[in-house]
Amino acid sequence: MSQNLFEAERTSPLRARLVAAGLCFAFCAVGLQGAVVALAGSDSATTRVASSSRDAVSTRRAEIVDRNGERLATSVSVYSLYADPSAIWNAHDVAAGLVSILPDLDYDTILARLSDEDRRFVWLKRGLTPNQRQAVFDLGFEALGFREETRRFYPQRSLASHILGFTDVDGNGISGIEYALNDRLTSTDEPLQLTIDVGIQYSLEVELSAAAVRTNAEGGAGVVLDARTGEVLAMASWPMYDANRPQDADDVARFNRASSGVYELGSVFKPFTIAAGIDLGEVTLRETFDVRNPIRIGSDAIHDDHPLHNARSADLTTILAQSSNIGTVQVAGRIGPERQVRFLESLGLFDASPVELGSAAPLLPDYWSEVTYATASFGHGIAVSPMSFASAFATFANDGEYLAPTILMEGDPLSEPREPRRVMSAPTAQVVVEMMRTAVTEGTGRNADVVGYRVAGKTGTAEKPAAGGYDDDRNVTSFSAVFPADDPNYVVLIVLDEPTNEAGQAISAAFASAPAVGNVIERIAPILDVMPNFEDIRPSGPPVRMIADRRSL
Repeated sequence: MSQNLFEAERTSPLRARLVAAGLCFAFCAVGLQGAVVALAGSDSATTRVASSSRDAVSTRRAEIVDRNGERLATSVSVYSLYADPSAIWNAHDVAAGLVSILPDLDYDTILARLSDEDRRFVWLKRGLTPNQRQAVFDLGFEALGFREETRRFYPQRSLASHILGFTDVDGNGISGIEYALNDRLTSTDEPLQLTIDVGIQYSLEVELSAAAVRTNAEGGAGVVLDARTGEVLAMASWPMYDANRPQDADDVARFNRASSGVYELGSVFKPFTIAAGIDLGEVTLRETFDVRNPIRIGSDAIHDDHPLHNARSADLTTILAQSSNIGTVQVAGRIGPERQVRFLESLGLFDASPVELGSAAPLLPDYWSEVTYATASFGHGIAVSPMSFASAFATFANDGEYLAPTILMEGDPLSEPREPRRVMSAPTAQVVVEMMRTAVTEGTGRNADVVGYRVAGKTGTAEKPAAGGYDDDRNVTSFSAVFPADDPNYVVLIVLDEPTNEAGQAISAAFASAPAVGNVIERIAPILDVMPNFEDIRPSGPPVRMIADRRSL
């Protein structure tokens, strides 16, 4: 027995050491397993975070610049705040702390997100400034984290906002160039260079805004084109908005009326009808037309808004300068329906504008009746976008050739060759420009004249369609011009939607859109290096603006 006791005592230290070693190993194993689990959990959470936010993380987009390299859109680094709800001890404290720093957050919404313990990742706020990020960091909540992202920034704010459009919080193009050329902007770091000029764009926007406010208009649009190249030098829509904060503007302000809106533009179509009649040899410059009585087509009567001073007859220049519907319809009758439609179609007016920004398709008659052909000759019954019309009108300044518009500078990978299309002869285009010069010096467009810059153009006033016909109290007014008339290179178009006077009465293009075009030309001519020519100053007649009387807006 003593021997057994001795053996037991001799083996006890060894057994104790084995047990201790086993326990130690067990504790180490448990600790190691905990560490592995913790690390695995962290990696898993990280994986889930990355997986959950992979589609949400914005990608850097190429810059957008104007024709002179002026930056219009760029990408900047920002920080976005997220949380792991499963690691939060007190969601109420975290929500209260965040709202105290970021007051635009909704406490109840943030609390609900932070209280969802089944989730390992939730976004709390995107696009924090560096100061906001530091303030959140100083709260000391371990369950919060940041992701560095890129955010689109528009240094010119509202300038060209309808052209540029904007992106969503994840950097996806939503409208404008940002949407139309999204793939181009995300596939390369090479800046996207547009044809617009910030100086011309600013001038157009300022004068469009001034005209819209002055006339209490519902909206407005403007376009400036280089007729010889088809390049869009400026395009504007009113109301305007800050591209950095599109959420602050409503759908009306964000809508691009210049490319996406379609309007019946009225008498600005008359130069097309006159040009077709001359080019097809159906009318001559010396010929006169009886404009005394309305033209009756069935139960409809077409008359002039203002009779031509009791004139018995009028030649083509007078018909255009004084905007005679009666005379224009007679010219259209000589052309004939089929050739009239083909001519308008050749000007691109029956299709959406091919400009890379995108454009609305026109609204065309479902059925072309005799009355439809007649009214189409003076711009009623066909609704087109201002961009489409400006491109068609540029034919007069491009020796009779139509050239598709572009907003991309030549050399960009997406810029495609554009071949001009002959629509009318160069002499026809020249003589119609001379007629439109008379319309500015002696006709309905006198308020658009600018001394030295030889403006040629045409007014257009169209009643807006309404149930069962047209509304006498609601107009769309437009003025389209080319300049300088002796060597036309540029087109300026201003369209105002429902302009009214102080009494709330609809007003015509002569008093709404024409002055705005004159102001735009006065501003942009020096930018375009168009030298003034004072040889054509009239010794008498209605006063025109002097270059020295520049408005500062």
